[in-house]
Amino acid sequence: MVSRLIDAPRAKIYRACLDPDAIARWRVPDNMTATVHRFDGEGYRLSLTYKDATPGKSGGSTDTFEGRFVELVPNEKVVEVIRFESHDASFAGEMRMTTLLADARGGTEVTIVTDDLPGGVRPEDNEEGCRQSLAKLAKLLG
Repeated sequence: MVSRLIDAPRAKIYRACLDPDAIARWRVPDNMTATVHRFDGEGYRLSLTYKDATPGKSGGSTDTFEGRFVELVPNEKVVEVIRFESHDASFAGEMRMTTLLADARGGTEVTIVTDDLPGGVRPEDNEEGCRQSLAKLAKLLG
């Protein structure tokens, strides 16, 4: 679980969670770039590509995954189920990512909770990526 106070109203943050252009700018760790292949009301397909030669889960230096929205509560919660495209069994299965938005002094407390992380993903790497993404979201909306 990773949280950050962001100086923006919940509605603005919620929109940034469902806007493909915004997603490509903020929901990406510092050492990667994002490409949104598809994004609609049901889900999306996204690739994150390492800026260096780090091997990706999907081949080359890229992590590609499909996400689908399983619960959307306007201005409060976004729940996604994510499946990596990989031939490596350690990245198989679906992980669940929940983004929670709560009013807080100075803005909105944004919390990302990840459940059922694939065995090949180190929890500390996932948490650091979430922290970096939330920092980018704060900068984007600030």
